Amino acid sequence: MLYAAHQQHGKLPWAALAQPAIQLAEQGFAVSPRLYTLLVQETRLQADANARRYFFSEDGRPRPVGSLLRNPDYADTLRRIARQGPAGFYQGPVAADMVRAVQNHPTPGDLTLADLASYRPKQRAPLCGPYRQWQVCGMGAPSSGGVAVLQLLGMLARFQLNTLPPTSADAVHLYSEAGRLAFADRERYLADPDFVAVPQAGLIAPDYLAARSQLIDPQRSHGPARAGEPAGVKLSAWGRDAAPELPSTTHLVAFDRDGRAASMTSSVEDAFGSRIMVRGFLLNNQMTDFSFLPEQDGAPVANRIQPGKRPRSAMSPTLVLDQQGQVQMAVGSPGGSLIIHYVAQALLGLLEWRLDPQAAANLPHYGSRNGPTELEADQQLERLVEPLRQRGHEVKLTPMTSGLSIIVRQPQGGYLGGADPRREGKVSGF
Repeated sequence: MLYAAHQQHGKLPWAALAQPAIQLAEQGFAVSPRLYTLLVQETRLQADANARRYFFSEDGRPRPVGSLLRNPDYADTLRRIARQGPAGFYQGPVAADMVRAVQNHPTPGDLTLADLASYRPKQRAPLCGPYRQWQVCGMGAPSSGGVAVLQLLGMLARFQLNTLPPTSADAVHLYSEAGRLAFADRERYLADPDFVAVPQAGLIAPDYLAARSQLIDPQRSHGPARAGEPAGVKLSAWGRDAAPELPSTTHLVAFDRDGRAASMTSSVEDAFGSRIMVRGFLLNNQMTDFSFLPEQDGAPVANRIQPGKRPRSAMSPTLVLDQQGQVQMAVGSPGGSLIIHYVAQALLGLLEWRLDPQAAANLPHYGSRNGPTELEADQQLERLVEPLRQRGHEVKLTPMTSGLSIIVRQPQGGYLGGADPRREGKVSGF
């Protein structure tokens, strides 16, 4: 995918792009407190000899905070990709080692050399919709992020959120109710459009969102929501999804000197992916984004596993354009299915509450994935538990480890950035 994007838009030589990462892999980076904590909690990573040597000391303990993780094997892999392009990864020795590791695993998989050699990235049209005076553009199916974010914004547009404090019971109530409705649609209709007729246009149509918004009672929670029926679709045609959707994603945003913007999310799924390490990198665990049940109540699940099918994700890389079509904001986050809420809340922070990027990234998180109303723990939201319960909410306090990256173009020139304090991200400029 990166190579295809470079072929269309790149300026520097392809081989030059890998040099900073090669240097970092060789020189190493310091183990952060968060990485150390994840390694302490990890129970399966040491079963892989390569991962054990890289992440752990000889006594089996995680390498301590501040110690350097050097990865010459990864530097060699990057050099091969720099020289050969995608063929350096999807064919040849790297591909052979991946297939061998998967097929010889104690729980072997079906990956073949032909699978890797035949894989191609797909370019899809962005999914855009209006919010106030802005045009918000995200990723369409098989990601569910673009649809869900636009649904959340569209259903909340009739409320004057800018008159409510961002962490008030009123704001949390309205946002969580919209979240139930968006996630009910998501678990029913979103999947790979090459295999399923995904009603994306109908799900973000203004009249459909207006009707769904009317289901939001400003004073009372309606509890678990039922999926709607966008134009031309019968609810009974599809079953509900049952995907584990494990987190562990990364995100970056960037503007260049010419004002062009990028918002990119990627994932290995579940902290350390499949726990299989080959030539300096971990293989992903992306199969957990598929539904583990192929049907529900006799109806097929749109996101069921099928050969050659791409799994649904919650990735929500987003660009915000002004009325002249110029990109003004780039936003995104890691975080599993909660990515949708992290990004939608950040957009509301920027567009409704007029927060600067860092303040938007700092906002305490909340929302519903059509289950309980979730409040971020240790963010002073405990005071909202009882007021929300009085409105009919089932409330759950939980960690919500976003990793928001935000850049906003300034009217007077230049840019402001915000990096989520919950992770290791940072803001830097040229």
